[in-house]
Amino acid sequence: MTTRRDLLAGAGLAALVAQLPVIALAQPKDSVTIAMTLEPPTLDPTSGAAQAIREVTLQNIFEGLVRMDRAGKIVPCLAESWEVAADNVTYRFKLRTNATFHDGTPFTSELVKFSFERAVAPDSTNAQRQLFAPIAAIETPDPVTVVITLKQPTANFLYGLAWGDAVIVAPASAANNKTSPVGTGPFKFVRWNRGDRLELARNDAYWGAKPALAKATFRFISDPAAQVASLRAADVDAQTNLAAPEAVAQLRADPKLTVAFGQTEGGVLPATNNAKPPFNDLRVRQAIAHVLDRKTIALGVYGFDVDLIGSHFSPLHPAYVDLTNTYPPDLAKAKALLAQAGHPNGFTCTLRLPPPAYARRSGEIIAALLAQIGINARIEPLEFPQWLERVFRGKDFDLSVIAHTEPLDIGNYARDDYYFQYRNPEFKALIAKIDVTLPEAERNALYGEAQRILARDAVNGFLFVLPKITVTAAGLEGMWTDWPLPITPLAEVAWR
Repeated sequence: MTTRRDLLAGAGLAALVAQLPVIALAQPKDSVTIAMTLEPPTLDPTSGAAQAIREVTLQNIFEGLVRMDRAGKIVPCLAESWEVAADNVTYRFKLRTNATFHDGTPFTSELVKFSFERAVAPDSTNAQRQLFAPIAAIETPDPVTVVITLKQPTANFLYGLAWGDAVIVAPASAANNKTSPVGTGPFKFVRWNRGDRLELARNDAYWGAKPALAKATFRFISDPAAQVASLRAADVDAQTNLAAPEAVAQLRADPKLTVAFGQTEGGVLPATNNAKPPFNDLRVRQAIAHVLDRKTIALGVYGFDVDLIGSHFSPLHPAYVDLTNTYPPDLAKAKALLAQAGHPNGFTCTLRLPPPAYARRSGEIIAALLAQIGINARIEPLEFPQWLERVFRGKDFDLSVIAHTEPLDIGNYARDDYYFQYRNPEFKALIAKIDVTLPEAERNALYGEAQRILARDAVNGFLFVLPKITVTAAGLEGMWTDWPLPITPLAEVAWR
């Protein structure tokens, strides 16, 4: 039986509850912190070759006419559609009508023309100017139409437009994009604390679907042990490519984390300065190739098997040819080749290494292997801006180790100004033929020939494909586990 005391107590409780603040149901998280190994030297993908620039900015801040999806397929972006004329040299792009830059500048056909002409201007620092070399003319008949006429049919023209080097920029902001980037993408630049982090915020005026994330932070953590510690402590929510493969078992055992193995287009190679003595002698390069036991190097770096390569080409491509046995490990043959080249006692050279763990660890093993035939490779660690300036731009090196992560970039070997300094008229003519060969089967056969030439000439020491080890917090979805391009599209990331 309810008493008067019970009713009063109930009334008092009700009054107390009425005075309490309303507590909202927990909302889904809308921010993420992602760690990456290298910090970009600038934030303008049209101004330099560093992978880290694209990893932060491409499909986040900046966009191109087309983009590459996670399966490596070319799909519409700022161009909602396009037509290719029967002559295979005229491309007509229909542009989106509702895209604007983060500062309110409307996206129009004139900005496409500006961006592509800027890429090939005499003062351009675009690392892939050859992407635009086939262009004969750009017409803008109206604000939403661009007509590009090529000098000749070019098989991979659209493919190149998906690269970061072909993003669309605006005249008013282009000069400042290195430090204050302004694009059309789903995220806007907020701030960059060099040496630490970069912050982005959702672009609520974006022309496409609204991203689930309101804020994203990239943390730059180069030390492998620090990467593991930050993941385990939940200081970061993801690592785009773990530099500590020895920690995989430990991270997999953590119920708060998910570890995924993926593939990249990154061929890891001991880059060689082909124009500098004694490396301009084919016999010296062949001797080095006979010493570089790629399986030993890969196991020493990762502790598990990865895909090995014998030329500059991705095993993911249907034109790939396995050339890993072109120069099998053979110390006696290597010493004989060195003696024939006039170096019976070997020689001393420099091995300049950028910061990534795969480069530093590979370099140590390579130096030990070269010492077996009398080559004293003195290791010189460089920070990445130094590596870009001295090795990539200045060509001031003997040997180095780096992963080339752009897909289908074998054409770089036909560039006289490229840092390998490999100059072969036969190869250059072959790449020119590939560029205008439209039937896929014929083009793939020619790619096979190109791979064989590079392997035969031992242009570089081709080692293995850079694996991608993605670590994410449980509940975070949408990170790319494969890298057909080395990018992290934040618009695809969300908490479940």
